[in-house]
Amino acid sequence: MRVRRWIVLSLVLAAAPGWGAANVHDYRVTVAPDLSHLTVRAQLASPVSRLRSRDREAQRHTRNVIDCGEGTQRLAVSGRTLRSRDATCIEYEYDLTAERPRSRRRSYLLQFPDNRLVSPASWLWLPRLDADTEIRVRFDLPDGVNVSVPWLPIDDEGENAYRFGASPASSEAIAVFGDFSYREIAVPGATLRVTLLGADDASHSGDLISWLRAAAGNVTQVYGRFPNPSPQVIVVPISSWGNSAVPFGRVIRDGGEAVQFFVDPSRSLADYLGDWTATHEFSHLLLPYVEGRQKWISEGFASYYQNVLMARSGAYRETKAWQKLHEGFERARTEPLSAPNDARSRMMVYWSGAAIALLADVALRLEAPAQSLDGLLDRLQACCLPSERAWGGEELFTKLDQLGKTEVMSGLYGRYANRAGLPDLTALYDQLGIDVRGGRVVLNDAAEHAALRRAIMAPKYSPTASRAR
Repeated sequence: MRVRRWIVLSLVLAAAPGWGAANVHDYRVTVAPDLSHLTVRAQLASPVSRLRSRDREAQRHTRNVIDCGEGTQRLAVSGRTLRSRDATCIEYEYDLTAERPRSRRRSYLLQFPDNRLVSPASWLWLPRLDADTEIRVRFDLPDGVNVSVPWLPIDDEGENAYRFGASPASSEAIAVFGDFSYREIAVPGATLRVTLLGADDASHSGDLISWLRAAAGNVTQVYGRFPNPSPQVIVVPISSWGNSAVPFGRVIRDGGEAVQFFVDPSRSLADYLGDWTATHEFSHLLLPYVEGRQKWISEGFASYYQNVLMARSGAYRETKAWQKLHEGFERARTEPLSAPNDARSRMMVYWSGAAIALLADVALRLEAPAQSLDGLLDRLQACCLPSERAWGGEELFTKLDQLGKTEVMSGLYGRYANRAGLPDLTALYDQLGIDVRGGRVVLNDAAEHAALRRAIMAPKYSPTASRAR
């Protein structure tokens, strides 16, 4: 299994930016047995005059900085800059005990006494990263301590060796050190590297793994494989936040791609499987990181696919999937008029984007029998994902058109990206046979394109769930 996984990962990386980079910097990170600090030794590919941290508080927690190529010459740290005199070896310590909550979510991450959760953006001082630069990190771990990071594992260099390069840095990644449950979940095209925090009950851990496998399997219903070959997944139990089994999830693209979930540990496996959050978050990986003003694309496509894929997997009946989509469109329709890229209108951001995804999927399927939004995303993954940079919305839609030899996506972008209000779906509903009576969706199989409507929600590969709700 490990040999096959490495072959698949090597093929993906061979086409990815950063593979075979000219500048390879080697970092060795030694973790203290009591998790009090890290000792970081950076062997740099060429002399550098400064390293930088993305965390403005990193200076407070970084100590004993030396040029290890010049004996014990101490180096200066000022703000987010560590200055040297063209050093090729730099060593420092980072205090892990002083992490403080900066948000409600971060406070939940700090509740596990046997672990340290701290962003590499804080403790990893780095040279400039570009397409020709690669960072390799090897961890020296004491007995009983594990590590979880979002970076890609280097399987031919033993355990706890990783590589990464430039990335969109959409938020701050999380590195976990300590005694936690680590699992690997194999799905078509990928191995999910899963960290379960506070999951001491074997039965509950098994439920979480089954849920994650099913949700990742849902996303393979787009084109037969998971879009990222080796993402980090962190699951955090919480007890007083929201009413759903999975109150919150998010994707972070920082040195690699990671997905974090906050879950209610009192819920059953059936509750997890019926929750759309994981399918939504994993669906974000179908696209590169899209610039903030174009959030309607990433959130809209994920909102569209969360319902389509829950139907394809068998978790939703077709009627329920269309009902969920319709309810989302109605929530956006009741908000004051705004363009999809107006971040002040949350429902418009999510559901105008989902409406445009639906319009695109239908238009593509009508254009050619073998065409679909699934097919364009398949080609996008093959050429361009995971991506080390942020994309513009128009750039992404143009690229999808190029890959599909079509003009559908650019046409929709030009028509709706800056137009206030939800696209009018009345004619589309009629063509697909989606009747709405008293707010409830009724499907009409005699409609002109009813077969196309059914095809959108129909399983394409072996479904991962069998019970529809």
